[in-house]
Amino acid sequence: MPTLERHDDVFVLDLGDGENRFHPDWIASVNAALDEVEKAEGPRALVTAATGKFYSNGLDLEWLLAHADQHRDYVVSVHELFARVLSLPVITVAALQGHTFAAGAMFSLAHDFRVMRADRGYWCLPEVDINIPFTPGMSALIQARLAPQTAHEAMLTAHRYGGADAAAAGIVDEAAAEDAVRSTAVATAQALVDKAGDTLGTIKARMYATALATLRDSTDPLG
Repeated sequence: MPTLERHDDVFVLDLGDGENRFHPDWIASVNAALDEVEKAEGPRALVTAATGKFYSNGLDLEWLLAHADQHRDYVVSVHELFARVLSLPVITVAALQGHTFAAGAMFSLAHDFRVMRADRGYWCLPEVDINIPFTPGMSALIQARLAPQTAHEAMLTAHRYGGADAAAAGIVDEAAAEDAVRSTAVATAQALVDKAGDTLGTIKARMYATALATLRDSTDPLG
């Protein structure tokens, strides 16, 4: 399960050492960590990271299959998490040390910056291959955070981007060596801790107003 630590002014949220799928308990744990970050005062920033082969492998499809009657509420909770990170009033940096797929890739896009391992691991939106269409909220998030041609390729082809390819496409801001991914993300966050506060939150809310409105529209989250 996710764990939160603080290093000087940078909170580091480790998402876990497994596939870090979006199980309801996992989502609740991440939200609890975000509560702590938001309640803190003064300069601060957030890095999300993971340990092992995966950053996040996306939705917990096994849980969803066993709880089909909760499909709508589950998707709403995922959308709410994306919106919360996208509009968080602190700088956020995702340290992608491993595979970052589907909703995990979208979660990374909700961050302000991304650092990815250069030599191994893929960033991928595989929905077209697994026959799960993007929800309107997911589509809005992806298209708000990626250049049009990159979003087009990523969404329509399920292309798997390695670190260098992801950096070249603007999906991540930097590709780093395995042992430098987390430290690079922390350094990026540390340089921006003074930006935290209501003004930053307002800027994000206005910059991504359309995506946030779509993500937060619970009347028909599945489209």
